[in-house]
Amino acid sequence: MTTIAIWNVNSVRARIENIKVWLEKASPDILLMQEIKCQDEQFPAMDFQAMGYHSLIKGQKSYHGVAILSKQEPTLIMDRLPGEDEDEQARYLEADIGGIRAACLYLPNGNPINTEKFPYKLRWMERLKQRMETLLAEEIPVVFGGDYNVCPTNDDCYDPVGFSNDALCQPESRAAFRSMLNLGMTEAFRTVNKTPHIYSYWDYTGGAYQKDNGVRIDHFLMTPQAADLMEDCVIDREPRAQMKASDHTPVILTLRDAA
Repeated sequence: MTTIAIWNVNSVRARIENIKVWLEKASPDILLMQEIKCQDEQFPAMDFQAMGYHSLIKGQKSYHGVAILSKQEPTLIMDRLPGEDEDEQARYLEADIGGIRAACLYLPNGNPINTEKFPYKLRWMERLKQRMETLLAEEIPVVFGGDYNVCPTNDDCYDPVGFSNDALCQPESRAAFRSMLNLGMTEAFRTVNKTPHIYSYWDYTGGAYQKDNGVRIDHFLMTPQAADLMEDCVIDREPRAQMKASDHTPVILTLRDAA
């Protein structure tokens, strides 16, 4: 079995002790991290190396940033999403790890929707869709995991009315997400769990976590070759309850080893 986790850590240096405790307990084979919020040279790779993990890093000062930790040595495929050369935001890493292609992504939030941030989000989603089309044609097991900043349906949001003007829940965002599924991608969590109102993110205000006022925006999308290997996908709420927690919590995908 291969376990792949996604986790928007909301600053790897601020959460390093929480991350190390969770890695010791959960021991995923691969961890795809978003919002590391540091430059490459500031990433605590030595801490993770001491725990048996290789690191791939695409950092950025103070904002964004993605990283892949893996027990097997990864082979970097690309560290930016094709299609918009002027886009310098650190939001994408793709690597071969064992028999799996893993893409770690941090999709733009898009708020406020009446600014350039929302069209940028939609352009980024179109570029991601095009990358999915390319890899679907290769007919290999690929997992696109990370913070998509999209609630696919009202079942993935505690207050759909309150979020009606939020980029996470806009019809255009949801349509772009569905268009990826319509290519032939499989969304892992909803394949095995249809229960509504299970979340992966709770903000820091108003006791949101304690009230379960959350959204589900952290997703795995898989090519058919990866979906055929899927055993399970679960959300681990426990890290969100810890002191100095990220506002996101890990999602864990389990795949059978390819024959």
